[in-house]
Amino acid sequence: MGQDMNRHSLFISNFRENILFMLKVLLFILIAIAYFAYIMPQYAGAYTASLEDKVERLKSIDEAKIVLLGNSNLAFGINSEMIEEELEMPVVNMGFHGSAGNVFHERMSRYNVTEGDIYIICHTDFADDDTISDAALCWSALENHIELWKILRTSDFYRMLKAFPVYLKKCLSLYIEDSGNIDPGIVYGRGAFNKYGDVCLQREGGNYTFEKRVEPPKINAITINRINELKKWMDERGATLLVASYPIGKGELTADEKEFVNFQRNLEQKLDCEVISQYTDYMYEYKYFYDSEYHLSSKGADMRTAQLIEDIKNWRKWEY
Repeated sequence: MGQDMNRHSLFISNFRENILFMLKVLLFILIAIAYFAYIMPQYAGAYTASLEDKVERLKSIDEAKIVLLGNSNLAFGINSEMIEEELEMPVVNMGFHGSAGNVFHERMSRYNVTEGDIYIICHTDFADDDTISDAALCWSALENHIELWKILRTSDFYRMLKAFPVYLKKCLSLYIEDSGNIDPGIVYGRGAFNKYGDVCLQREGGNYTFEKRVEPPKINAITINRINELKKWMDERGATLLVASYPIGKGELTADEKEFVNFQRNLEQKLDCEVISQYTDYMYEYKYFYDSEYHLSSKGADMRTAQLIEDIKNWRKWEY
């Protein structure tokens, strides 16, 4: 008799807990729907909102094109118009944000791969953990633009879901203060980008102080294997995947060039795709950097772009 009562009490307790859990889930879903319908987006004028424009350009070009993949070293370090004029191919600069992580940047390649496309990865490291680094930041780019969610893998859902409340809280704050969707009107706003995806506002160099040692990137098997898989995926669609260098500060805090040569040799041995740059060719004096160890001034961006054009031309000679 006593055992039956205990079982009954346990059943009632579990039932209540399950009902409470289901009510919490339902409440969360209802709140999320309300946010999607009435509050989002709140970052339409922010730097991260540039992703929507970049993807739209990528989707709009059905001919063979050059697509640049990587973090803000591309956004603040490329003159796409120069490339387009020199190589006579449309260019899309998908350079985004370092805190999003390599995976997020590479996944941007999944939208509109056309036969003859050239995709160029310009990572600043090759040793990530195969996750989205800052999921809340990525939410500020994806928001309620369902088409952008294609960037996410199934394995990213848990991390994104976990960060969703943080993003929602920020959205609500912007909504209440009526301060959302505002372009700050500086280089870190959506309006700073041109049609190619470059930050096009004039930038003077020399405003960034290098304080730590500038060393070659690290390499791990996780990143290498993922890039090799992407290369295989590109091959199947008649596109080409290449790797090119990022801008490297050259000065008293910079490691010896031999260290970068050794890094490149190691990278080339592990990757299935071609590394078209000599990393030492992308070393620029500190005075050409703007606000970050990876961002270039307008003049620095032109210098880096000229080198990339030369690298692509040299690769074409050998390839064709």
